[in-house]
Amino acid sequence: MSTRTRTQLAEDALRANREQLVRLGSDVRDARIRRHLTQAQLGVRVGLGQATISRAERGLGGGFTVDAWQRIGIALGTSVRISLPRDPLTETADAGHLGMQELILRLGRAARRTGLVELPTKPAEPWRSIDVALADNRLHRLIVTECWNTIGDIGAAARTSARKEAEADALAAARWGEASRGATLVWVVRATKRNRALVARYPEVFAARFPGSSAAWCRALTDGTDPPDEPGLVWSTVDGTRLYPWRRPPSLTRDR
Repeated sequence: MSTRTRTQLAEDALRANREQLVRLGSDVRDARIRRHLTQAQLGVRVGLGQATISRAERGLGGGFTVDAWQRIGIALGTSVRISLPRDPLTETADAGHLGMQELILRLGRAARRTGLVELPTKPAEPWRSIDVALADNRLHRLIVTECWNTIGDIGAAARTSARKEAEADALAAARWGEASRGATLVWVVRATKRNRALVARYPEVFAARFPGSSAAWCRALTDGTDPPDEPGLVWSTVDGTRLYPWRRPPSLTRDR
């Protein structure tokens, strides 16, 4: 590290330390006054002198140990927390979900479909929304796309998706009138080790819930072809860059 870099780092650290010490000292003073304590009384509780408490409150406690600050905090009925703020390079908690939404929207736009994110199926209940709805004006169809980062209760999730598909039928009818071909449903599941193991553990359940050809669904989403009428399930790569079909076990009906 160059001398110039070290100097700049030291200046930034000094400035940040001063700001934090002033803020911490002010918090100590306010908490002490709310408890009707003098600096000397607080010092007795902590085991420090009145002058030391005064320095802390004036933002001059840079030489204090973490233990001393913690004792001051506990004596005031709280505690001192030292932590780093959220790392800006850390992904958001729903990064996997957002990645799948981004992929479906991008593929939909390439297929000249209108992408609708978090589309409410009932205006009075906006929390009941479709992850991504793709409106195909050429086919007069609404594709209900549910993106799953982690699958919890399979039965409840499937019932919720079926309800959304039924409600989307009404939205499609309102959009295209008599020309509407209604809504159809697909699950896009992030291909994590956990999700793959879950689907492999209950293949009969997933095959019954999603009888639509996974290969045909992949083509429909990536190439813009007419989607199957039956609900389907496709995988999304973990990084959210592409889709690929769910391969059913040989004992079940193979995709066409």
